[in-house]
Amino acid sequence: MTTGSLRLEAVTPDTVLEACRLDVAPEQRKFVSPVAQSLAEAYVHPDTAWPRLIRDGDRVVGFVMAFFDVRFDFDAGVPDTPLRSGLWRLAVAAGEQGRGYGRFAVEAVNDEIRRRGGTVSTVTWHLGEGGPEEFYLRLGYRKRGLTEDGEALGDLDLTG
Repeated sequence: MTTGSLRLEAVTPDTVLEACRLDVAPEQRKFVSPVAQSLAEAYVHPDTAWPRLIRDGDRVVGFVMAFFDVRFDFDAGVPDTPLRSGLWRLAVAAGEQGRGYGRFAVEAVNDEIRRRGGTVSTVTWHLGEGGPEEFYLRLGYRKRGLTEDGEALGDLDLTG
């Protein structure tokens, strides 16, 4: 992987089919929603969702979607809890994993959170063998508990 060729790119009418064709490895499908579902959610939450293709040169190697300024059920009952921003979806194409694309996407999302004035990045993930927990923990996310849906919730302090 050459980092000079890596970039995030907005999904456009010209690239939406390419985005929807992206697929993760079969054993990971239970942990990651299809890109088409993510794009549908982005469509109905345009003020919150930030969907992007991950490109290495001309190749689409993944998809990432961030969220900004969302109140989590996890924080219910905690006075003055700030709104959360972070990673909503991350999918690296089958055969493209282990090349740093996921790390690049997470770092790019965290840069965008900082650019918007945020100081914490939040991510949730499905639990289970072969799931993404170790990936997020290696990136420095601290597991905080479980959401009402039973997903793990992790936070990363972006001020350090």
